[in-house]
Amino acid sequence: MNTAAPPALPTTAPPSVVTVRNPIGAHVPVAARGLAGTGLAYARRVGAESVQVFVANPRGWATPPGNPAQDEEFRTACAEQGIPAYVHAPYLINFGSDSAATREHSIASLRHSLLRGHAIGALGVVVHTGSAVGSAPGGGSRRAEAMAQVRADVRPLLDELDALGGTAPLLLEPTAGQGSSLCSRMEDLAEYVDALDGHPGVGVCLDTCHAFAAGHDLAAPGGVREALDALVAAAGPGRLRLIHANDSEDVVGARKDRHANIGAGRIGAEPFRELFEHPETAGVPLIVETPDRKHGGDGAGHALDIALLKELRERAAVPI
Repeated sequence: MNTAAPPALPTTAPPSVVTVRNPIGAHVPVAARGLAGTGLAYARRVGAESVQVFVANPRGWATPPGNPAQDEEFRTACAEQGIPAYVHAPYLINFGSDSAATREHSIASLRHSLLRGHAIGALGVVVHTGSAVGSAPGGGSRRAEAMAQVRADVRPLLDELDALGGTAPLLLEPTAGQGSSLCSRMEDLAEYVDALDGHPGVGVCLDTCHAFAAGHDLAAPGGVREALDALVAAAGPGRLRLIHANDSEDVVGARKDRHANIGAGRIGAEPFRELFEHPETAGVPLIVETPDRKHGGDGAGHALDIALLKELRERAAVPI
């Protein structure tokens, strides 16, 4: 168990960035006119106060170079408009794999996301915690070996992050519990954070759909508080840096990562209000990754979810 509070995670953002207790936003597209031209225009259209972006194909290994002019435009606009920005690393990354090639690609891909996050002034880089692919000699779980690989592969990247000034902390996102997941339940975070020596550049991104799918019943009375308390007990206070606010199409414990619009799934709307009321979420932005096409696309679904979350934030029993 890692209960000690980590040193404050560094940030490149000016004090004016977080203007409300929990800036609410969305994962935004960046194709066509780039980070600022497409991404921030989308953010304005849906009423986003925070944004998350991909800086590479999320389902590939390519590590495209950034455009310095676009990076500067995005970084400056986010600072001037008070918009916290985050990067989501590609989904293929898995340091628990038994494939040497997958591990090598994962290192290069996460390094790229961290460097690009630094370049655009991101406040964190989200990465899925992966799974123990394969079986140990003689059968059985590869979990112990997979966790050793996490340490061997990720710890050096944190040293590289330190050399940059630690401007884009690594945010661990527990998964929904599919397969041989290394980290899905909140208590799993203790082993993961310990494997990385409790490095201050390690934070947590809580995905509400993932937590629900992994068995944390956020819809039950007190369920949100219990899950957040478990997160703090495992990872330590101050580690929660971002929340992916997603409802779930499936029942609690289903281990299925199928997002629903806020209030339209099995979690329901009220538990999201309870999120705002927990002391650990103070200052933590929310990002929706909910279905948009069901509402016609072009941000219509995200705009509805953001508006509902803002209403719930207003109703929360905490100062905004």
